[in-house]
Amino acid sequence: MDALTDKIDLFNEKYWIFVLFLLVGAGLYFCVRTVVVQLRYIPDMFKAVAEPPSELESGQKGISAFKAFTISAASRVGTGNVAGVALAIATGGPGAVFWMWTLAIIGGATSFVESTLAQVYKVRDKDSYRGGPAYYITKALGWRWLAVLFAVLITVTYGFVFNAVQSNSIAGSIANSFDPGGTNAMRIKIIVGVVLALFTALIIFGGVQRIATVTQVIVPIMAVGYIAVGLIVVVLNIQHVPGMIGTIVEHAFGIEQFAGAALGQVVLKGAQRGLFSNEAGMGSVPNAAATASVSHPAKQGLIQTLGVYFDTIVVCSVTAFIILLSDRVGSDSEGGIALTQNALADSVGGWGVHFLTVMILFLAFSSVIGNYYYGEANIEFLTRNRMYLNIFRAVVALCVFGGAIGSVPLVWSLADTFSGFMATVNLIALIPLGGVAIAVLRNFSKQRAQGINPVFHRDDVPGLKGWDGMECWDGTDPITWRDKETSADTSA
Repeated sequence: MDALTDKIDLFNEKYWIFVLFLLVGAGLYFCVRTVVVQLRYIPDMFKAVAEPPSELESGQKGISAFKAFTISAASRVGTGNVAGVALAIATGGPGAVFWMWTLAIIGGATSFVESTLAQVYKVRDKDSYRGGPAYYITKALGWRWLAVLFAVLITVTYGFVFNAVQSNSIAGSIANSFDPGGTNAMRIKIIVGVVLALFTALIIFGGVQRIATVTQVIVPIMAVGYIAVGLIVVVLNIQHVPGMIGTIVEHAFGIEQFAGAALGQVVLKGAQRGLFSNEAGMGSVPNAAATASVSHPAKQGLIQTLGVYFDTIVVCSVTAFIILLSDRVGSDSEGGIALTQNALADSVGGWGVHFLTVMILFLAFSSVIGNYYYGEANIEFLTRNRMYLNIFRAVVALCVFGGAIGSVPLVWSLADTFSGFMATVNLIALIPLGGVAIAVLRNFSKQRAQGINPVFHRDDVPGLKGWDGMECWDGTDPITWRDKETSADTSA
């Protein structure tokens, strides 16, 4: 097992140099093209998330902007924020945190573009909408082969590999909480794996509406609780905060090496853990963004950009501060959830270990069901045969169990490999399609400048790639109708 992990890590080190240049290059390109949309429109991000959905043809309400946000947040806010950040610091040093922040800000522009495109080219589903890279690659570029490749990659990555990562962290945290010595660790992990698999099956067989309902409750409560504990740690160690920030910056630029980590390793680990956490440019979040019923595609693009900030600048920073304000850095060779648990206990006492166990249980479990939906949306792109979807659901439950009892380093190494593949395919499509998102943003900005609530119709941007594929923006959705009340609305 160790030999396989070493080979995968060697491949990741070489391949991720290419992925890193691709991510940063695309992010900077979109920063210029959108005139730094991720910073200019921060107030609009908060306004858009509160927009109510329209009623679908079936008579039920569509998925609101907030619900779609929580589906993506369910996938984002989880193991990557707690165990992933710990692993980045353990292997790349404190400087990795700086590069996570940097990638989040640059990646905000990429997230806007991919989520806006997902809205533009979404399709109607029985109880919501669906879409994502596989859909905009097909509708706008006509590259069916690349769309199929992406659909397969995201289905395997999120349905199987990433869900194994989440269950692995849940099982590890519970084992560390109730059996610190590790005497009965495997027995505990098996029991946890079985329970997680059963609960996962109960929810994912219920469809996207049940998934959205669960995530909109779990994610906000758990995330706020985690942030509150992080603030307590900062207050208790306030005298050490300036030194901690200085350490992060120093190690980020190689001014002082940490545990022998070269500057390239620091940047690489920060980029890998940052992408796993905020997912900007990876092509996963657009699948959740497409489900929302909003009046303008740019609104969901802005909302998902806000999600990048919330995930990395806020939640990941909480984990980083908890660890760096303790004496644990460098003491846990494996890193992961145990490092964060023990670091929290150093500041607040033994109850911190058990508190974090509860937090990671809910956050990681919400990630499991959020990850599952990404696979479902792409299974439905590949085939409408429900048999394959049910087979996929069953395999997801099995991978949740397998991840709970698997090796931590191997699971994370596979996650890095597949996330790199996904990002590569998605960015190949995003760069030629960036002009569509820019045109949609201009339309949004023009209406906003006129003091009206922006709504979108595909006739507003004739001649764009895949115009015929903008089927949900033909004026039939009531939320895109402009009446006197809407025209007078100056709140957006």
